[in-house]
Amino acid sequence: MNPTRHCILATAGHVDHGKSALVKMLTGTDPDRLPEEKARGITIDLGFAHLELAGSDPVTGEPIRLSVGIVDVPGHEDFVRAMVAGVGSVDAALLVIAADDGWMPQTEEHLQILEYLGMSRAVVALSKTDLAADAGSGAVAAVRSQLEGSALAEAPIVRVDALSGEGADPLRRELARVLARVPPTRDAGKPRLAVDRVFSLRGVGTVATGTLTGGSLRRGQRVVVCPQGTPARIRSLQSYHHEVDVSPPGARTAVQLADIERREPGRPAGIGRGDVVTVEEVALATDTLDVHVVKSGRLTKGPRAAARPLRDGMAVWFHQGTSRTLGWLLLREKGEVGPGEGGIGQLRLASRVSVLAGDRFILRDASEQATLAGGLILNVDAPRRGWRAEGRRQLLDARRRAPEDPRVWIRTGLALEGVVSRGGFLARSRFGVREIREALEAVVREGDAVPAGECVFDPAFWRAALDRAVLAVDAGHRDHPERPGLSLVDLRQALPGRVRASGVFDALLGGLAALGFCKEGAVIRRREHRPVLPVRLRAAGDQILEALAARPWDPPSRAVLAPDALRQAALKFFIETGQVIEVTPELVFGAEAYGELARRIRFELEQRGRATVSELRVALGTNRRVLVPLLEKLDRDGVTRREGDYRVPGPGVEQEPVALRSTALPSRSGTA
Repeated sequence: MNPTRHCILATAGHVDHGKSALVKMLTGTDPDRLPEEKARGITIDLGFAHLELAGSDPVTGEPIRLSVGIVDVPGHEDFVRAMVAGVGSVDAALLVIAADDGWMPQTEEHLQILEYLGMSRAVVALSKTDLAADAGSGAVAAVRSQLEGSALAEAPIVRVDALSGEGADPLRRELARVLARVPPTRDAGKPRLAVDRVFSLRGVGTVATGTLTGGSLRRGQRVVVCPQGTPARIRSLQSYHHEVDVSPPGARTAVQLADIERREPGRPAGIGRGDVVTVEEVALATDTLDVHVVKSGRLTKGPRAAARPLRDGMAVWFHQGTSRTLGWLLLREKGEVGPGEGGIGQLRLASRVSVLAGDRFILRDASEQATLAGGLILNVDAPRRGWRAEGRRQLLDARRRAPEDPRVWIRTGLALEGVVSRGGFLARSRFGVREIREALEAVVREGDAVPAGECVFDPAFWRAALDRAVLAVDAGHRDHPERPGLSLVDLRQALPGRVRASGVFDALLGGLAALGFCKEGAVIRRREHRPVLPVRLRAAGDQILEALAARPWDPPSRAVLAPDALRQAALKFFIETGQVIEVTPELVFGAEAYGELARRIRFELEQRGRATVSELRVALGTNRRVLVPLLEKLDRDGVTRREGDYRVPGPGVEQEPVALRSTALPSRSGTA
């Protein structure tokens, strides 16, 4: 069985030039489904049909089967917005020109829309040849002249009469030849169904149809309806009236959705035309876009309103996929873009939309009377501050010059953001998951990116962040040599906002570890750093150590040992560094004395089996003020265990607890 390629073909052309009649001739399906369309004899809304063609792979010559979804669009000037919704996700166009009318205003406007959307594959049908005085070479030459200089300049032109069927076979052959050259639809792992029609069926529920791009959808899959972010589940799938378990990218698809209703007038909830059914990984809604806009050089042939320059701050209607929303265009450079010109700008929209970087769009004027321009989305969820900076413009312009090169987008993304999540990088773009991963690996090999943990850094940003972190830790050692290190909270506060996020901060800690720093609990320090008393506390510290050494097993109370702020600070340092052991808030021991007492108590219990406080007091030659709180601490630490009036060896007897090990540190050594 020949392999199947799925592709989408959209009609285009002036009203009453026979687009719907040609679709019916090719497929047997009348795409005009509305009663008003039947009554008026013109297409008002989008119509759909399916066509099977046999073609051959242009590279291998192997036969292939083409499954073609046809979107029939309105040609009347009042319904251009519906036309734009129909051609947003197509692979090729069928541009229809009536031989008796020739090139007309909507023919020109539709051609410009196709060019704005990057369309370069098309077949031109010279229709109604039975009504034209000259439907021969002269008519073909006139059409070719109009196409000159456009993206469709080399498109084949086929004479056809829908009523008699004349030219049907040549038209099918040319369509098969053009569509076979469409690259096989890739599954980028980012499925998006731009919804163009929603209806409810009794006993079935809500059904949404659209053209599926970017990835596959499957029965039972959890999805998100954007831009509102409503979760839903796919109960069933249809493609060209057939139930399927999986619908591939490039196919017309109908999804029956659970947990959501059709949106009704006056009720914003639910699903309707303009929404996008997608997966959570790409379910972004945004109202600010960095874009490149361009006005066609052909606008001198169209309406005067369309030829007026785009101006900074002007209101426009933004069309992408099947969505449409009002917005304002800000221009960075000279403040306007005229016919044949382009420029970097920012779109600020009145409502949020679900789009990806790399999507193409259309701009129409505020009165919706003229198509003004088209463009490419360079950045989604763009910042509104600083967007006019020259460096930012240069980076966005690099994306504009290389719209299909993910390496350029990665480099510019890193330069714009400084650091990005490895897993989520360019998730809001049209590039595929595997494509991004391979391009990122190449950029890392070339030294233009630094991988660290789950993040990827711009090299300059990485170096600057590390330098700032090193300075912060060293300043902590210098200003507070008595501390074991700089707290992670203080380090985080010393870093730029983008580095404070948990994943980025963890990556930076890994980078510091490679430079000779170590994290211990909630602090970070240089490996060689040891806490030392600052000069101002050294005399007080000496007094404390001397007092404890003079009465090691019967130390003075804490109030006597540290009666002032300086000695209290020094004592706190000794406790934190393990040179002094705090038994209670009022009783402390030197570390060596505490360890020796604990070992003697353990020895006595091992020899006797059990002992009372009085027996231990006599054996050790100490007093109850010291011994009772000491035994209570040893009970808590598992060194001893109380049984009534007796103490017995605790569960920690066989293995010396950490509390009994010598942890004393020199009071005046280490690196400040």
